[in-house]
Amino acid sequence: MSIVGKKFPDLKVNAMNDLGDTIEINVLEEAVKNNKKVVLFWYPKDFTYVCPTELHAFQEALPEFEKRNTIVIGASCDTAEVHFAWLSTSRDDGGIEGVSYPILADSNRNLSSRLGILDITNERYDEETGDVTVDGDNVTYRATYLIDEEGTVFHEGVNHMPLGRNVSEFLRMIDAYAHVQKHGEVCPANWEEGKEAMQPNREGTASYLSNK
Repeated sequence: MSIVGKKFPDLKVNAMNDLGDTIEINVLEEAVKNNKKVVLFWYPKDFTYVCPTELHAFQEALPEFEKRNTIVIGASCDTAEVHFAWLSTSRDDGGIEGVSYPILADSNRNLSSRLGILDITNERYDEETGDVTVDGDNVTYRATYLIDEEGTVFHEGVNHMPLGRNVSEFLRMIDAYAHVQKHGEVCPANWEEGKEAMQPNREGTASYLSNK
């Protein structure tokens, strides 16, 4: 189920920082207490293929997110220790050395299962043993959440495993939402910073379309 327009779950999760320390992060609190937006992106597994390209892409864009008062947090179901091993592996060997934002280690799946982003299907319950079995890898899809300063989700998206994300689109979405917050206008299709926005009424739409 979508959680757009709702508060992000209030839940602490283990995480690994760039110093090699295991810490606890509550994503909702990170937004509200710091009065910042948060981009939380989930990826399937450490030491895989598309995943390191995404983590490096978010790292390279980190100054742009910081300009927008936005915190970047990565996440997967790997343990903090595996995160640290990957952080200690060079780019030349497929690692993510140099990534400085925290990475959630949701190894108990408490948060990812609540978000409904795990790759599981065909859940089966054995009445005799009480066991539950599923098909799938039980890791997350490439889910992304943009969260505002009040902890409300204003964007979510989920990619299948082979499809890497376009980091620039999340910067655009943050710019658009910040414009809405500041000016009370709405942002039409393909809006970018500096382009014309619209008044949220019929006249605004008509005026915008008549200038195209």
